[in-house]
Amino acid sequence: MLKLKYLFSNESLAEMILSNWDFDKESIELFKYYRISSNAIYPFECKGNNQLLRFAPTTEKCKENMLAELDFISYLRTKGYGVLESVESRNGEELVEAHTPWGEYYASVFKRVSGVQINNTDFSDDIVFSHGKALGKLHQLSSEYTPTDHKRWSYSDVLEWIQEVLIDFPEETAALKEAKLLQDYFSSIPVTRNNFGLIHYDFEYDNVFYDEVTNSCNVIDFDDAMYHWYAMDVEQALDSLQDYIPAEYFNHKKQCFMDGYLTEYLISEEFSAIIPACRRFANLYGYARILISLAEQWDHEPEWLLNLRGRLTHSMMNRSSGFGMEI
Repeated sequence: MLKLKYLFSNESLAEMILSNWDFDKESIELFKYYRISSNAIYPFECKGNNQLLRFAPTTEKCKENMLAELDFISYLRTKGYGVLESVESRNGEELVEAHTPWGEYYASVFKRVSGVQINNTDFSDDIVFSHGKALGKLHQLSSEYTPTDHKRWSYSDVLEWIQEVLIDFPEETAALKEAKLLQDYFSSIPVTRNNFGLIHYDFEYDNVFYDEVTNSCNVIDFDDAMYHWYAMDVEQALDSLQDYIPAEYFNHKKQCFMDGYLTEYLISEEFSAIIPACRRFANLYGYARILISLAEQWDHEPEWLLNLRGRLTHSMMNRSSGFGMEI
């Protein structure tokens, strides 16, 4: 998540950055449908086709990670995997470094994928099965992937980053202890080509689109991709599923998801054992990101921002409930 000061809409900034690409001038009226979380996303059209501008301050992102994300997406597309497609700028760049009056930004443009976000479907057995199948296929392709030019960071890099962040928050002793516990725990788990690789990390229902025509899924937003155990992706996906399925139907839908997954990839021996640690990793990572976002405060904040602060603070409390417990 970006720092709160970057969550305000800035259509002038978006148009200045978008000028690095071809676009239909009249389509910037679509900017009103923007959203901002880990990136600012502004929809527009080029020759009548829907596309998305994604940008974030350079201080909030790692260039190497972003280039590695684009490389991985390109690899997946060569394998026929349903994934978003980047659009080169007028200068032939997939990642633009934009110099603006508001600072320096990294920006990319992507074509919209086909289908409907799964969180807007009825979560039928077929759709949940397809979701699991898409994740299994992603892991199968990841297990064969070797980056050539750029490499994403790993779970270990993330934990080191969290510990660096916490230096500025000396009162966060429980979070620091949690980071060290997780680093020690994961360092004891065997890493193989079959159980560990580049994962999506955010394979949740707003990032996966179901195409009814092909009965398959298309995936977006690899911004959080990292090297981790494949079990991490499964845990995140199933945790997301719980948000949409009544408790009495969850086990059945979970089985549909896993049945789909297993058609493409096998789970490793340590899969079940490390799931609790994966959940704790997600909680800690989310906690640290929110902590940074909330650090700054201003006078006379708008109501939407005050409400957001309240929700994020509540989320932090929930995420931190198990910090420091032995794994």
